[in-house]
Amino acid sequence: MAGETLHVYFLGTAGALPTPNRNPACIMMRRGADTLLFDCGEGAQQQMMRARTGFTVDAIFITHWHADHYLGVPGLIHTLSFMGRTEPLPIYGPRWVDGFVDGILALAKKPPGFHLEPRVLNPGDVVPFDGYHVRAFSAQHGIPGLGYILEEDARPGRFNREEAIRLGVPEGRLFGKLQRGEDVTVDIDGQETVVKADQVVGPSRSGRKVVYTGDTRPNVRSWLGWGMDADLLIHDATFDESEAERAPEVFHSTAAEAGMVAAQIDAARLALVHISSRYVNTATHIEDAGKHYSGQVFAPDDLEVFEIPYRSE
Repeated sequence: MAGETLHVYFLGTAGALPTPNRNPACIMMRRGADTLLFDCGEGAQQQMMRARTGFTVDAIFITHWHADHYLGVPGLIHTLSFMGRTEPLPIYGPRWVDGFVDGILALAKKPPGFHLEPRVLNPGDVVPFDGYHVRAFSAQHGIPGLGYILEEDARPGRFNREEAIRLGVPEGRLFGKLQRGEDVTVDIDGQETVVKADQVVGPSRSGRKVVYTGDTRPNVRSWLGWGMDADLLIHDATFDESEAERAPEVFHSTAAEAGMVAAQIDAARLALVHISSRYVNTATHIEDAGKHYSGQVFAPDDLEVFEIPYRSE
């Protein structure tokens, strides 16, 4: 559906350890009326309250089973149950997601007031939603891990109003049919004439696309065909270049490597996340990424909100 808003809420941008200013990983994407959580680290509920997002969550996608990416889920489920939720909550993730949900239920003793639906995803799997989908891809983090791509369906091409009028189409409901790709019949001087949609509607336009890598080494080959031309790449940038030798040892990326990936997929914007607690600011991260990537680079603070605009084509 064209015209839906797409906002990204950076609720948690810290590395493995929280800091006074950064919470563990949690990215909320809100498209129209849908709200998806990508990872849900400790303290996610408070971050949702601070960001005034409310607690409406339609699905949770976990990238991997390191505690800083999922410890917020049990508490969120408790709150949702306390608030009277009844609709099922799907929880997607790599293998072991069933055991994760079983562990939550065992810990709670009393089940929540709604059904939890664990769903294992493999690289390449697609979860469809209304007007968009989420695709899983392989992460390289030493344990089973996934990244995710939220991509909208293609939008209709631009409608040439002036050409439609020139071809004899009266303004009104026939304009809408043409915009939906339907041919119409008009009366011109007593003769019925068919006006085809492709005469007045341009080629379809790409929907918006957001890539979230989770924790990973640069692994663009696993998702290059799906992630090209992303409107926003949210990439692991745990270290700056001073720790370039350590990054591969712990299966993380540097900001410079994130910049290289952004350049390779021709991303419009790059957000650097999962910042190690050893850094008091991210100026060096942004500088490192900028040496390899000429687009917009930022290292969002917690609670920062970014709206993804439609492309201009």
